[in-house]
Amino acid sequence: MVNLALRSGLRWKVSLSIAAVSALVAVALSLVVHNAARVSMLDNSRDVMDERVQVAQKWYKKTGYPQFDAKIDDPRLPPQLRDEVEQGLRATYLEDKGSGAPEVWAAVPLGDGHVLSVHSRFADRFTVLDDLDRALVIGSVSVVVCGIALGVLIGEQLSRRLRKAATAARRLAEGDSEVRVREAIGGRVRDETDDLARAVDGMAEALQRRLEAERRVTADIAHELRTPVTGLLTAAELLPEGRPTELVRDRAQAMRQLVEDVLEVARLDGFAERAELQEIELAEFVARRVRIMAPDAEVRLVQDAHVSTDPRRLERILGNLLANSAKYGRPPVEVTVEGRLLRVRDHGPGFPAALLRDGPSRFRTGREDRAGKGHGLGLTIAAGQARVLGARLTFRNAEPAVDGGTGAVAVLWLPESAPTNTGSFPVINVPD
Repeated sequence: MVNLALRSGLRWKVSLSIAAVSALVAVALSLVVHNAARVSMLDNSRDVMDERVQVAQKWYKKTGYPQFDAKIDDPRLPPQLRDEVEQGLRATYLEDKGSGAPEVWAAVPLGDGHVLSVHSRFADRFTVLDDLDRALVIGSVSVVVCGIALGVLIGEQLSRRLRKAATAARRLAEGDSEVRVREAIGGRVRDETDDLARAVDGMAEALQRRLEAERRVTADIAHELRTPVTGLLTAAELLPEGRPTELVRDRAQAMRQLVEDVLEVARLDGFAERAELQEIELAEFVARRVRIMAPDAEVRLVQDAHVSTDPRRLERILGNLLANSAKYGRPPVEVTVEGRLLRVRDHGPGFPAALLRDGPSRFRTGREDRAGKGHGLGLTIAAGQARVLGARLTFRNAEPAVDGGTGAVAVLWLPESAPTNTGSFPVINVPD
């Protein structure tokens, strides 16, 4: 089952809400005013006809002839009104046929058993009611239109502040520790968005302090381990040759490498690293480094490019990507240079799903069959160094139909312009 979600802007939701409320209020008020005006007109018409029938009764008593369009025993007299008059009552009656003005009757009994009655439609009066209805319709439409305009204005202001807050929050997530959401949204209005901005800023500062404390602890521990590990390596060199000595030297060297990697990760996490830029020919640089670091790898030079980058950091990224392919992939390992694009691919099982989803994470290799072969710091360091270079590093798995087989594919995009800070592009993980 596919879940479909309708996405709409906040300003349109506010506008539609205000328009709906305005329409309901306008319709309700129009109905109340229309009914009140109609009831008032009907009551006034009854009163007028009642006065007319009384005047006609007086003239009839004086002259013996009906006056003012009055009639004696009118055959069209409504039965309901006739019943009231037969009981000796003076009464009025409204005859509404559904179209036009209602016909208003008034009747009074005469002493000789006859009935004197008058009737009229008052068409001119009820024409005013039609004009009132048109005015109410125009007023209701005007209220709805003004409500929509007001809703768009209010919703746009609120939506713009929220968009600015979201942009600032994304910059925070990308590592820009200087940005503050409250300053980004600006404005003199104080509302719930300011409370949200202050809460996000507070959370970001708290997380930043915590991460900085963890980074310092990690760096301090690794720095303190440097001295004993160096001493251990020196002492291992003094041991007599043999298999036990080789094992001690191998483990001590692995521990030293781990300490150096942890220190490098801590420095990269501090966002204080700066690139030392040089102009290099990318194809020649990559070919020479690959021959040294991975002689069995295949180098494909599609297009050369001159780039301004830090050769040491670029070499570190390339070395870690090749080492990752050698440890966890299968040959052949292919390195392709295409302009500013550098691609490293192996033909192994590919990157684990967790890495494609969340990106490289320290001390996590992602596969059970990779346990004991590494510490999960190689790709983390490569991603951090790419950020310092202002480059973009992506990870994906090869597709048989497109790439002609399986394997892990890491792609590095070097920027056209030199970075002016710790990097302007985040690591992007492209799932297979």
